[in-house]
Amino acid sequence: MSKKLLVVGAHSADFLWRSAGTIAVTTSRGGDALVLALSYGERGESGELWKQSDQTIENVKRIRHVQAEQAASIVGARFECLDLGDYPLRMDDGAMDKLIEVMRREVPDVILTHTAVDPFNPDHPVAYQAVQQARLLVSGAGVASAFARINPPDWYLFEPHQPELSEFYPDTFIDITPVFQQKVEAMSVMGAQSYLKDYYTELASRRGNHARRISGRQEVRYAEALQRMVPLVISEL
Repeated sequence: MSKKLLVVGAHSADFLWRSAGTIAVTTSRGGDALVLALSYGERGESGELWKQSDQTIENVKRIRHVQAEQAASIVGARFECLDLGDYPLRMDDGAMDKLIEVMRREVPDVILTHTAVDPFNPDHPVAYQAVQQARLLVSGAGVASAFARINPPDWYLFEPHQPELSEFYPDTFIDITPVFQQKVEAMSVMGAQSYLKDYYTELASRRGNHARRISGRQEVRYAEALQRMVPLVISEL
């Protein structure tokens, strides 16, 4: 059955490194995916763009939007940005209302976002807290409420840059082997952070090794790791 996937990143390229393969798997199977960036990462994530003379915030945001939209389209997703600013990312009441409205409009089956801890990035934990709160508010904690609500979406965290320092405990591996070249192509679009392409290519190979050892499925060459945040409800083992 096709799924609706909502990927919430603090910055416009966060989805790309951590979950582009998962997105491509979803859309290749008839699912729908929306990438929602809370900011463009115009201040803290766009160092290469700021090397250009006479650069401006608005031009950096424009470039980041074009690149993120193109990268998302390569893996079959839509892209939106709330443009809340970065370093620091701040989620006031108005920003939370916007995030809740996107969740209510999209009615996702699955939400992906950052870990609660990231000692190297001030904005990623802010995104985590916002998604946690918005998910609870929009679903009414899974019971009838006095407002329009959706069924509680499944909730996963995607892998941070240094998982061992971010309290990330992967319990789900997505085989992205059939769509890996789409991820590589999408990563190549993000010129402002091209230095991350090699790192996340190697990580996908390493996680593929882990997935093979866990499952015995020798055809898995590349994988993305996730951490599930809510219990799995099933009818049988």
